[in-house]
Amino acid sequence: MTIPTTPFRARAFGVLLAASVMTASQYCRTADGGEPRSPADLVRAYPDFVKGVEGNLLFWRDGATTLIDDGTPPKDFQTVLVRPDIKDMFLIPYVVGRPHAVPRVNDDPGRIRNEDFFRRMYGDCRKGEVVKQLRSVKWLHAWGGGSVKVTTINHVADRLEDVIAELQALPDAFKPYLIPNAGTYTCRDIAGTSRTSMHSYGAAIDINLKYSDYWRWPKPRQYPIPYTNRIPYEIVDIFERHGFIWGGKWYHYDTMHFEYRPELLPAP
Repeated sequence: MTIPTTPFRARAFGVLLAASVMTASQYCRTADGGEPRSPADLVRAYPDFVKGVEGNLLFWRDGATTLIDDGTPPKDFQTVLVRPDIKDMFLIPYVVGRPHAVPRVNDDPGRIRNEDFFRRMYGDCRKGEVVKQLRSVKWLHAWGGGSVKVTTINHVADRLEDVIAELQALPDAFKPYLIPNAGTYTCRDIAGTSRTSMHSYGAAIDINLKYSDYWRWPKPRQYPIPYTNRIPYEIVDIFERHGFIWGGKWYHYDTMHFEYRPELLPAP
């Protein structure tokens, strides 16, 4: 067991993609040695909602369909973030396990989200649809962590309880990274954008801010963005086992942040 006591800082490397085109050639094999995740994984990840994928169509269980590829010409990185189709969500593979290097420039697996897809499952928080599906979950009760509210859609609350059971078995030395948590459900946009946060669906949790790092915090801003992380990977591994991805694996890092995205992870 290794618990960092000082920040790990390294300058991210790679070719800047902000002005370049994101293409299918950027797909790569995942760390588990299997095929890359693809829109077909949405059927496995969200079986209560997604019935199947055929050709360029995603079939919902209520009979509706959604285009997987919207036909837009190759997009630059900013366009992919702001107006992604279903296919774009899988453009940058999420690599499971302990990283061997800092994220490359704009390597943000999971940060690309098609809002219509997630809103269709979890609801629109601004219309009061998400709050109806929230459930209170005890957050590390043995350590006095209080409780959090998480959506029951896609069994996210159940999966978080599985995470909590494993976290609670960690040595007490891990407690400062987890207590207090920095919140779950909040109806809001991602800071500095007009894009909906996964917190708005009740499908994300932030752990203790005191030991977390966020790419927007350092002043003055530097490019390439120097990478910083203080969260032990023992914590990350537990979340990943139960369908949550970690914002610490993004070039635009958000090390407090975990969100339920099983479509980007290997099948359990």
